[in-house]
Amino acid sequence: MSSSFTLIDSILQRKAHKAGDAGQARPHGATPPVVDPDLTGFASHPALAKLRMLTAAAERLGIGNPFFKVHEGSGGAVTRIGGKEYLNFSHYNYLGLNGHPQVNRAALEAIARYGTSVGASRLVAGERPIQRELEKQLAAVYDAEDCIVFVSGHATNVSTISTLFSSGDLILHDSLIHNSALEGIRLSGATRRAFPHNDLEALEALLASSRLQYKRVLIVVEGLYSMDGDMPDLPALVAIKRRHGALLMVDEAHALGVLGATGRGSAEHHGIAGADIDIWMGTLSKTLAGCGGYIAGSRDLVDILKSAAPGFVYSVGIAPPLAAAALTALRIMRGEPERVRRLQDRSAFFLSLARKAGLNAGTAQGYAVIPVILGSSRKAIALSNQLFAEGINVQPVIHPAVEEKAARLRFFVSALHSERDIEQVCRSLARMVH
Repeated sequence: MSSSFTLIDSILQRKAHKAGDAGQARPHGATPPVVDPDLTGFASHPALAKLRMLTAAAERLGIGNPFFKVHEGSGGAVTRIGGKEYLNFSHYNYLGLNGHPQVNRAALEAIARYGTSVGASRLVAGERPIQRELEKQLAAVYDAEDCIVFVSGHATNVSTISTLFSSGDLILHDSLIHNSALEGIRLSGATRRAFPHNDLEALEALLASSRLQYKRVLIVVEGLYSMDGDMPDLPALVAIKRRHGALLMVDEAHALGVLGATGRGSAEHHGIAGADIDIWMGTLSKTLAGCGGYIAGSRDLVDILKSAAPGFVYSVGIAPPLAAAALTALRIMRGEPERVRRLQDRSAFFLSLARKAGLNAGTAQGYAVIPVILGSSRKAIALSNQLFAEGINVQPVIHPAVEEKAARLRFFVSALHSERDIEQVCRSLARMVH
């Protein structure tokens, strides 16, 4: 209860501060300032100028725009675009649960009972049973004390990191960490240091030289890296964080449903206890066929976020049909581990064929995410368009999302893909690349 009063007090203080600012407004009748007309609209915004330049360059090179294709149904191993069917490798439907009849039925039943929205923040409008049940089941996946669900996966990282850490703290992150974590770090005001991808010796050197200069220290990694399809040595990271008195956060966005014998993610895959990780983060939009994000961990951690994280306190609660869809998908994942095994088999098969064909799959380890690195954005876009013309949908990842030399096609494998699907795409790739 005291945390709720503290929150209300802080809101009132902010409002009072804003009212004070309003009182210092320019006197009535004063001469208005002269403002550059370019600053009163967006036509000359630097971001727009950059976009126009890239679009013009693509047109000159004749490589077209592979983005924003309109899909005419749910995404699975096959998708429909412009009235034609395509093999689909640009969807996070890892276990084939998006569009599953039980998942759809659960969402419809939740709409019938609760409507399409809860209408307000859970802090002020109260809970729905489906929201708390989802959080309890997610906590159980990690053997955690509690869990909190946000309406956006990106906002989960932004709000969590910026709420828990501040000036005087240090955040160390893998150089390939997701943008959402970087934004959270930036907003936190903490000192930020990157270490080379999966280089734990470099991480330990940073800790040895700087740990005692800061209060709290957080290490942030991904359980399965969404660009490269590889993973960190989590048991070694747990040992490092204990040696140096740090906290460890693992982003499981692409690991849940993908890693571990039953899809429970990094803890199951590496054989570590859920409590070994201080902050488990994940999303509902991939394996769980919904939309949103979550944090699992200690009850203290969740209590802090429920009373202070802006992305939870000032945001509407997760919509009942999305909560129901994610909860049902989670139950199917737990009850049908053969889906996980099939995904892992198909992913390993894809990686094996790609490497036999001489394709550069980088450091991928054969778990759902398989990159084919091409070394230039132009090549990546051109090859994406060529594959599309042959009935295969896969998106390029280009600079600045990755370094120019690391531009690639990124394939997401699903349990719905057949070996024949994978053989087809690898044959096409081998012919086009070589």
